[in-house]
Amino acid sequence: MAKRDYYEVLGVDKNASADEIKKAYRKAALKYHPDKNPGNKEAEEKFKEAAEAYDVLSNPDKKARYDQFGHEGMNAGGFGGSGGGFSGGFSMEDIFSNFGDIFGGHFGGGFSGFGGGGSGRARVNRGSDLRIKVKLTLKEVVNGTTKKLKINKQIACDQCGGTGAKDKNAYTTCSTCHGSGYVTQVVNTFFGRTQTTQPCPTCHGEGKVITSPCPKCNGEGIVRGEEVIEIRIPAGVGEGMQLTVSGKGNAARHGGINGDLLVLIEEEPDKNLIRDGNDLIYNLNITIPQAVLGASVEIPTVDAKAKIKIEPGTQAGKVLRLRGKGIPEVNGHGRGDLLVVVNIHVPTSVNSTEKQLLEQLAGNEHFKQAEQNRDANIFDRMRSFFR
Repeated sequence: MAKRDYYEVLGVDKNASADEIKKAYRKAALKYHPDKNPGNKEAEEKFKEAAEAYDVLSNPDKKARYDQFGHEGMNAGGFGGSGGGFSGGFSMEDIFSNFGDIFGGHFGGGFSGFGGGGSGRARVNRGSDLRIKVKLTLKEVVNGTTKKLKINKQIACDQCGGTGAKDKNAYTTCSTCHGSGYVTQVVNTFFGRTQTTQPCPTCHGEGKVITSPCPKCNGEGIVRGEEVIEIRIPAGVGEGMQLTVSGKGNAARHGGINGDLLVLIEEEPDKNLIRDGNDLIYNLNITIPQAVLGASVEIPTVDAKAKIKIEPGTQAGKVLRLRGKGIPEVNGHGRGDLLVVVNIHVPTSVNSTEKQLLEQLAGNEHFKQAEQNRDANIFDRMRSFFR
């Protein structure tokens, strides 16, 4: 099933402020919260759908990418992720962990947590993001490509499964927060008594402590390692564009949420074609006889070669357009053109025979004197062509 537009999901328009987006998400989350709709799978999916929309629209970078490229820019080959119905593959616990503060409690715990009286939920660790650069040829940019990359990063410990504990019995409930992961402090201020809730300093918000740590990772749940990651890059990407592969960054301590892999696109210059937005430019050199008499010449395109016709009397600077032979839009709508700029090659030296022939031509009517071109100069012609 095709995903709904994120703005439609939250019921806001594209010009909505961050505060309006937050209020819209809170309204939807309250309506479809699982504690308010026990056993209702449809409500649970709508709850996740709203969280996914808020995850994107509340993040300026993700929002800008979504506004420009739509869902394709978020989930092409995992960019932005979509596992489990939520960006990044978060579970229901993760949704509460990341956005629960919107409901007014620790994390929105149970439904009563919206008023601040819930039991709270353990904090979920998140791994750090990784940034890599990927170089693409022009052909890969035009057609899209899949890259397999070996990434050196933090991965989950294979001995403890990322938990950091020696075995399943190597835990005890945190005595400081009694398993909630958070502690409440009452502070006397000039304005009166203020109550604040913070992550537990003993268990760091996890609600439990490890009594027997894993010997391989020393209780961290992560070790240094390598992972081969397959990245699908959509057609039409450009220099400097950043794509996000959710959940493929560094692993988190104690089995938390992985960070993201940020892929920065670099383009390798093509030896024949020059990119100008979604158009490609090819500088074609033809001889004087070809310009005067006309000819059929072969030019390179991204995938193969193409034949074009040079009309008799073609002037230097003439631009020929091959429609649809350029670079596609990254969202799949539209494609640029291949622009062939004609240059006439004038030899810098000639032999005696060639010189004699040229001198004979110089005496003929059409070669006696170069006429002043009544047409616009090359810059004006190029300017008018691109208007």
